[in-house]
Amino acid sequence: MTHGSTAAFRRLAHQHLPADAAERWVGLLRPGVRLEVGVGTGGAVGRLGGLPRLPAGVEWPVWEGHGPLSLVASVDCAALPADALDIAFPADGTLLFFYFDGRLDDGDDALVLAADPDSRAGARVLHVPVGADPVEREAPPGLAPYPVAYLTARPTMTSTEPWHPHVQRTFAPQAAFGSRYDHPVCGQEFLDAVWDFDGDVGHQLGGHAHAIHNPVELEIADAALGGATSWDDPLIRDEVDRWVLLAQFDSENAADMMWGDCGALYWLIRPEDLAALRFDRALFTWQCG
Repeated sequence: MTHGSTAAFRRLAHQHLPADAAERWVGLLRPGVRLEVGVGTGGAVGRLGGLPRLPAGVEWPVWEGHGPLSLVASVDCAALPADALDIAFPADGTLLFFYFDGRLDDGDDALVLAADPDSRAGARVLHVPVGADPVEREAPPGLAPYPVAYLTARPTMTSTEPWHPHVQRTFAPQAAFGSRYDHPVCGQEFLDAVWDFDGDVGHQLGGHAHAIHNPVELEIADAALGGATSWDDPLIRDEVDRWVLLAQFDSENAADMMWGDCGALYWLIRPEDLAALRFDRALFTWQCG
C-alpha cells in the first residue's frame, strides 16, 4: 500500500491509532527494495526495457499461438542491498521479467490473466546464473524493445491494506474475508493518512505488494487453487499465506511502459520455490485503474 521508514510509519500510526493498535500495525510491516529510475548507470542494480542477455540454448520466451514476450526488467541480484529483504532472494545472477504486452498478437487482444491457466506462458521469470556466459539477443522481428531506464535500489519498509488477510487476522480474525471491518485501521482517517504518506505503486522487489484493487495475493491464491474455491473457504486463507511478492513493475514514462490504464504488473512466488530458484513456478497478475 505504501513504503517508508519504520520510524516514519510508527509516527504516522501513533498519530491516528490507539497506541497498542499502532504498535501491532507497525509489527506487520515488511522490508522491500524500491527500484527507482536514475540518471545514467551509476549505482544501477538493473534496468527497465532494453534487450536481454541470455545463455546459449535459452530461447527468447514466446507464448505459443500469440507471439514473443517483451522484456520488462532485468535485475542484477548481487548488486542489491545485502539483507534488505525477508525472503530468500537470489544472492547473484540476473533475474529477467518478460510479459506478453499484446503489441504482436495479430489483433487477437490476448490477455495474460491469473485466472486463465492457458495464458500463464504470457509472463515469465528467468534466472541467469553467474558463469552462464549470456549474450545480448536481438529482439524477434517486429518486436521493438522498450527504451532503457536504469534502476537504483533503496531499502524500505512496506505496509498493506487493512483488509489484507495478514492484517485482518491481527485486528479482526472473525470478520468477513477480504472486507472492511470495525476497527480504527479501517477508518477513513487512517486510510487517507497512509495514502497521503506515499501512495505511489512504483517498482519493487519483495515486501508487501502495492495493489491497485484487491490484495494481489487473493488473486494468486484463487488461481493456484483452480479458481473454483469460495472465498469463505479456509483453503483460500491458507493459500494466501503461501505466496510472497517477488516483484512489481508500475507503468513508467521513462521506459514508455503503460500497463492498461496506468496499471502495474506483479509476480508472486512460494518461498520454497524462491529458495530453490524455481521461477517457472512464479505466478503473475496485473491490475490497473
